[in-house]
Amino acid sequence: MAASAARSLALFSSASLGLGRASSRLAVSSSSSALLLRTALAFRGRSAFAATAVVMGKSGTADAEADAGMDAVQRRLMFDDECILVDEQDNVIGHESKYNCHLMEKINSGHALHRAFSVFLFNSKYELLLQQRSTTKVTFPLVWTNTCCSHPLYRESELIEENSEGVRNAAQRKLFDELGIQAEELPVDQFIPLGKMLYKAPSDGKWGEHELDYLLFMVRDVKLNPNPEEVSDVKYVNRDELKQLLRKADAGEGGIKLSPWFRLVVDNFLMGWWDHVEQGTLKEAADMKTIHKL
Repeated sequence: MAASAARSLALFSSASLGLGRASSRLAVSSSSSALLLRTALAFRGRSAFAATAVVMGKSGTADAEADAGMDAVQRRLMFDDECILVDEQDNVIGHESKYNCHLMEKINSGHALHRAFSVFLFNSKYELLLQQRSTTKVTFPLVWTNTCCSHPLYRESELIEENSEGVRNAAQRKLFDELGIQAEELPVDQFIPLGKMLYKAPSDGKWGEHELDYLLFMVRDVKLNPNPEEVSDVKYVNRDELKQLLRKADAGEGGIKLSPWFRLVVDNFLMGWWDHVEQGTLKEAADMKTIHKL
């Protein structure tokens, strides 16, 4: 709860600062107060989404209204976060907003491939931590997936190529954002990158994924404090429990769905890598040179 409260306070403080600045401008002169008041009210009547859409060169308020139902936190992340664009050999070629990177229109045009990561965190019983994505997620809401899935951002600390350090830094950041796991519980050098995969998956008619995904493993007992804005539920599973979850998802039982990237890892790599988890030989399984196109 403390982590969630801190996040909410930060957002509230930012919003309050903006309104405070607007109020100070209204006091500049009595002759312009009426005009400024109308401007401030108009600004408050528009969502931050609309304002950002105009800056990005979208068609303004009409397009913003089409996404008016988007959760405020997810909307902020969609426009504030800049993903790292790469080619199919994982060479950095630019950056783009998270919003644009997940539009199927952009994905189908071949201009949205970006770097991502998927964390697989095991406890000392060698059980895998899963999360169910929150209902407010823009892509794949309420699906079950691996511990944490997100993107390194176009910033110095997350662009470091050597030993995948940038991706590891991003994983540590997002595990706190989503699950409230403190950084000291997840030393960056303890993330073990095992491989990379390239995949494409539609979420619905508008949104989807096209990612070059780094697969990071760690064995560590941690304290969880899930952020409800990101995560609906969490649970640890052993191999048999995961197989049962897969059967339910395949049968459509209980409305259970799995993320497409998690299913690809399960079907192609996970069970063999799980052996290495239990044997303490994860580094022997690592292959960061091959990019698996799935």
